[in-house]
Amino acid sequence: MIWKMKRKALDLARRGEVMGVLNVTPDSFSDGGRFTDTEAAVRCGMEMAAQGAGILDVGGESTRPGSAAVPAGTECARTVPVIRSLRERWDGLISIDTSKAEVAAAALGAGADIVNDVTGLLGDPEMEGVCRAAECGVVVMHMQGDPRTMQVAPRYADVVEEVRIFLQKRFESLAGAGFDPERLCFDPGIGFGKTLKHNLELLRHLEKLAPKGRPLLLGVSRKSFIAKLLGNEDMSAREWPTVAVTAYARESGARVFRVHSVKENLEALRMVEAICSKPKQRRN
Repeated sequence: MIWKMKRKALDLARRGEVMGVLNVTPDSFSDGGRFTDTEAAVRCGMEMAAQGAGILDVGGESTRPGSAAVPAGTECARTVPVIRSLRERWDGLISIDTSKAEVAAAALGAGADIVNDVTGLLGDPEMEGVCRAAECGVVVMHMQGDPRTMQVAPRYADVVEEVRIFLQKRFESLAGAGFDPERLCFDPGIGFGKTLKHNLELLRHLEKLAPKGRPLLLGVSRKSFIAKLLGNEDMSAREWPTVAVTAYARESGARVFRVHSVKENLEALRMVEAICSKPKQRRN
């Protein structure tokens, strides 16, 4: 299972990858305001890289429930200097978390390799063209509604089937529009227009969600459904449940894990892979 970017490609057949979350926003739900200074953000990114993150996902606009949109110029001012500085110091993969074509283009020009779009490249009519021309990797996510309203009253007749169909249709549409299918990765959008019940149902059926042969990215790190399930609102109490989901999801078919705590999740990922890998048969 190959995921291509212009500079390199990831082989995810046997080893999954950790994507470190680097929010340069004042209002993200978990770490908003911690890394609004460029140098502080870069230090955090380099720490995650040293812990084993293969991808750093830089975001300049919060997509937590109820969050307000920010202008593209503000988003660029927050993210582009961080991406440029990371690229000067590190050869790993950098992702821009945005739904705006202007921001994606600026980030790709500064050295980003991947566009991670919560709207599945549907929020900006120019986004497909920007990504296709750049030959970047793309994360296509499912979201019901938008961040401002998505958690008001999400409803599905069959959440697993509806998310599966959405991701499959996006795959077919983008491939038909000239995208190399191997540049596409898919995200079911845990917590984006889903109730606790919906999130758990999707986690139980991860193997059904991604289009055939394409990697599934999972982003559950520190999300509120964990607090609801465990009855504990303390943000620090969400760390080890996140690690548990990473271990479970790897065995269930996910390949890329978007997390805040790199070391713990990577160790869980590699442990599961070591246990589940089949040893080569010796020939007599």
